[in-house]
Amino acid sequence: MGWTFYAAMSAVFAGLTALLAKIGVEQVPSNVATLVRTIVVVIFAVGIVAATGQLPYLKEITPRAWLFLVLSGVATGLSWLFYFAAIKMGPISGVAPIDKLSFVIAMTLGILVLGEKVRPLTIAGACLIALGVLL
Repeated sequence: MGWTFYAAMSAVFAGLTALLAKIGVEQVPSNVATLVRTIVVVIFAVGIVAATGQLPYLKEITPRAWLFLVLSGVATGLSWLFYFAAIKMGPISGVAPIDKLSFVIAMTLGILVLGEKVRPLTIAGACLIALGVLL
């Protein structure tokens, strides 16, 4: 299975996440909902890493990798906190498209920071995503 399969599955589960979060956060403070979600993710991730025998790899992570993984975790945490606050107050149909601007932001950062090459169609797609959010 290639990266496109994993990307598609990510999209499916992210979409399902929005629906489940909206229902789950109805009578729960958004920060508490984020905590519960985070605990579940930690338990799930530890279980997968342990089940696949990858725990020893923790010792091999370089300081640079630790730094960026921790920063990524902080960014994820902030994203989730803001997402749950937004989903509690607004409709999925309004929150989800704005949240998906993350695709455009990620593509732009990949180009500017990592020097990734993109095809003109990819840029057109990013523009259409941004236009869709504006609409």
